[in-house]
Amino acid sequence: MNSKDRPIESKDELISYLEKNLKGFVSEAIYNDTMDQLIKTWERYGLTYEELDEIIKEIIDRYKKSLVEPGEAVGTVAAQSIGEPSTQMTLRTFHYAGVREFNVTLGLPRLIEIVDARKKPGTPIMEIYLDEEHKYSEEKAREVQRRIETTTIENIAKRIDVDPLMGVTIELDKSMMEDKGVSIEDVHKALEKLKLGDIDVDEYNGIVYIQWKTIPDYTKIERIRRKIFNVRIKGVKGINKVIIQKRAVPQPDGTEKEEYVLIAEGSNLLDVMKVPGVDYRKVFTNNIKEVEEVLGIEAARTAIIREIMNVLEDQGLDVDIRHVMLVADTMTWSGTVKQVGRHGVAGEKPSVLAKAAFEMTVQKLAEAAIAGEMDPLAGVTENVIIGQPIPLGTGIVELYMRLVSEEEKGEKE
Repeated sequence: MNSKDRPIESKDELISYLEKNLKGFVSEAIYNDTMDQLIKTWERYGLTYEELDEIIKEIIDRYKKSLVEPGEAVGTVAAQSIGEPSTQMTLRTFHYAGVREFNVTLGLPRLIEIVDARKKPGTPIMEIYLDEEHKYSEEKAREVQRRIETTTIENIAKRIDVDPLMGVTIELDKSMMEDKGVSIEDVHKALEKLKLGDIDVDEYNGIVYIQWKTIPDYTKIERIRRKIFNVRIKGVKGINKVIIQKRAVPQPDGTEKEEYVLIAEGSNLLDVMKVPGVDYRKVFTNNIKEVEEVLGIEAARTAIIREIMNVLEDQGLDVDIRHVMLVADTMTWSGTVKQVGRHGVAGEKPSVLAKAAFEMTVQKLAEAAIAGEMDPLAGVTENVIIGQPIPLGTGIVELYMRLVSEEEKGEKE
């Protein structure tokens, strides 16, 4: 038997061979991932040294082909790789994860939202994972839901009568109060904040009376009515509705386990992370500005990558994650999230000509002239404008030659 045909006998033998023949030739991440997969393949089917050599050769070849050449126009490649598939995107708003109650912006409008670095997304949504005590029980998940979901007087009142002379009468819906976990004392405390007058409670009939301290102006009655409607009794500010979903969640050991996850309409990352029963390490919001403010710029970069990849994958578009990572890096390298546009990345280029070529040509040139700015001609756009070789590809090489004088020639001879 040829020595290459013999099977690999043990796991240690496989790891040792990989360390010798693969480790120094690819990145550490690819090496670790390949090793894990090859161990699983060997355990299931077995491998010979010949088969392993073929696999290693293929991995190294693919790795080398995936590397970026020095001087490659990575920005242009990324723009093309994301821009072309984006033309195939739909403009609709889809239901979130098959849930009829929530709409979430997807497709091209969502992609534009992300790269424009909007302060607030059109449809803010949060995914809230629960801690060990609450995530396997629907009843316990409902307890956390009640703590988070905003409950107002409007949610639990059958009717609200505002009389300009007599005062306010609020008839409460006891079944809704029970469902939301609200007591009459909670309602009493919430209404006290408005300071409209003396509050009397009929607990048996579930009616709250407010007697005016001072009789209000007739023109303000509707405004007072709206104020009472919107009084927040409990819940996290900004979270309008929360639903419970049962999901198969991937575990660290590679298996999946069913657990309860909360999906919230609205966003308030900082306050939701403080709610008892919530696993603060797994809370996610699609509001990237909020992620930046609460968790920092690295978290915002990761959120941009995740959100853009989700949009593309939802549309069935296959874009290499490295292009998306370059966009996220460009938006966040300065320490804050900046839009890809004239008020962000494009508008802060050091080149006068590049800014003028992007938008508002006359204005940018006039501003530069007034300020006496100089253009270093270091980028692509400005060199195209003046007809010089661009600093990419073969144009990145600078060749210097020292001319030898006749005297030096003679000395050498």
